[in-house]
Amino acid sequence: MADHIKIRDAEGTWVVRAGGAVLGESSKALELTEGEMPFVIYFPRGDIAMAFLDKSQTVTHCPHKGDATHYDIEIKSGTIHDAGWSYEDPKPEMARIKDHMAFYAEKVTVEQV
Repeated sequence: MADHIKIRDAEGTWVVRAGGAVLGESSKALELTEGEMPFVIYFPRGDIAMAFLDKSQTVTHCPHKGDATHYDIEIKSGTIHDAGWSYEDPKPEMARIKDHMAFYAEKVTVEQV
């Protein structure tokens, strides 16, 4: 694993909301820190209402984690484009984040409850 990336079990229960709706809640989330950047919560996909998410055309690449597939969120008031991402086939050192979703804090609400 890249020395500047740390993955650990996130303490407590975490929730993700978009447009006032709860998209997911988990007590099995992961906390990923990368260098000096703020930590990111990764939710197990099984704890996310994936019916509200659609794959977008956006794919980004991280040299340490691999390719991230991005997702739009469909809510009553419209679409939140590229609101979340998932490393569906991460590099072997990042295997813990496979089958997990992370979200952009400026597009949805992610908080510990």
